[in-house]
Amino acid sequence: MNATRTGGMLLAEEDLSFFGNDPFWLIALKAVFCFAFLMVTVLISIVMERKVVAWMQLRVGPNRHGPWGMLQSLADGIKLMLKEDVVVKGADKVVYLLAPVLAAIPAFLAIAVIPFGPPGNEVSIFGTRTAMQLTDLPVAALYILATASIGAYGVVLAGWSSNSTYPLLGAVRATAQVISYEIAMGLSFAAVFLYSGSMSTSAIVDAQQDTWFAALLPVSFLIYMVSMVGEAHRAPFDMPESEGDLVAGYQTEYSSIKFALFMMAEYVHIVTLSALAATLFLGGWRAPAPISTYWEGANHGWWPLLWFFLKVCVLIFFFVWIRGTLPRVRYDQFMKLGWKVLIPVSLVWLMLVATVRAMRNEGYDFAGIVYWVAGTALAILLISFVVDVVRGRKEEAEEAAEDKADPGVFDPMAGGFPVPPLPGQTLPPVPRRRSRHDRELVGPSGASESADGGDRDGQAAQNTDGKEADGA
Repeated sequence: MNATRTGGMLLAEEDLSFFGNDPFWLIALKAVFCFAFLMVTVLISIVMERKVVAWMQLRVGPNRHGPWGMLQSLADGIKLMLKEDVVVKGADKVVYLLAPVLAAIPAFLAIAVIPFGPPGNEVSIFGTRTAMQLTDLPVAALYILATASIGAYGVVLAGWSSNSTYPLLGAVRATAQVISYEIAMGLSFAAVFLYSGSMSTSAIVDAQQDTWFAALLPVSFLIYMVSMVGEAHRAPFDMPESEGDLVAGYQTEYSSIKFALFMMAEYVHIVTLSALAATLFLGGWRAPAPISTYWEGANHGWWPLLWFFLKVCVLIFFFVWIRGTLPRVRYDQFMKLGWKVLIPVSLVWLMLVATVRAMRNEGYDFAGIVYWVAGTALAILLISFVVDVVRGRKEEAEEAAEDKADPGVFDPMAGGFPVPPLPGQTLPPVPRRRSRHDRELVGPSGASESADGGDRDGQAAQNTDGKEADGA
């Protein structure tokens, strides 16, 4: 990996000469390895999810197929392939059959630019020295974002082609979800690009030789961790397929192998996002600090593959952990988190990172940069606190004025169907029948009588008339 010094700052410069020189059989072998890595990791992640959630809920979990139930995922796949394949009668059959394939294939493409080891010719495969990566690009991170976006089309087309209400609603939710959270994810990537000086995945890992970006860019790391859960449609952000209101969302009308393709695409997406998080923020294939500090050979040979796999497993455990502990959020809360929290915070953080890099280019020392950044952050917090106080007082005054004024009558049936009131609106009082003591009763003669005394007098008069008639 080459490096250039610009204005006192060391920038990574991608060296892609290690790629593109492998023979065809080795390229095919690497492609098969990437596919096998994804499939094996998917099988492990499914069993891990069921085991970990069972452990959290004090249950046993799968324990029948294979040792400790480790072959449960394989048994589920075989069962789905042997189930009856039902095709909806009113569906657009071409798009209906194409949607699962379009969702599954892009999920496999992103792994091609993920480095499993150093870019140099570190390992030997059948006597040929090669890098532990299928290929690399000067814009590899943008390539990953592009492939992740293509996978969303499979979900959208699945909901549209099913010609059903619930799948269509799930597809619309998935579209809004991808648009909202890919913006925040891209902004978290931009901070990494600014700090590393490259978009190549191998160059980004090389830039983390001293310190991982999760420590240098903690805000970007947290934003990416939240965004990747929303991008993967996982709980608590699984609104496109929530069973509480959409049955199964976009995949309601799918069965057999087509449903298995959707489920496989979801878990492959989880593995890909975890591998990308490990590459951009957790040092990639590099060993953790205690191991790499005392063992010089930890980052050479086949050992980097082990460290990378362990990091991916930890991030998959994070997916399972939040699914077993956090409830599903409301859709308006989910959109508010994306547009009003993650994206503004990402923009402010990106501006701060760019300011720090510009100040380092101008020759400012690190202590001065910390003072400037800390002072700016405190000033922004102080200004926001003052604005919130002023806004809160203004809102309280407006609410008090509204309480004094005569509130408008809210008609829940104005649109032809019942609508719940919005915040600040009140329903009209429910008409209730007055109590018996407050009502006037009409006697046999037509004269109104009170509910208590008049009724008793009338009853006494009737009793007296009855006795006189009996005596006569």
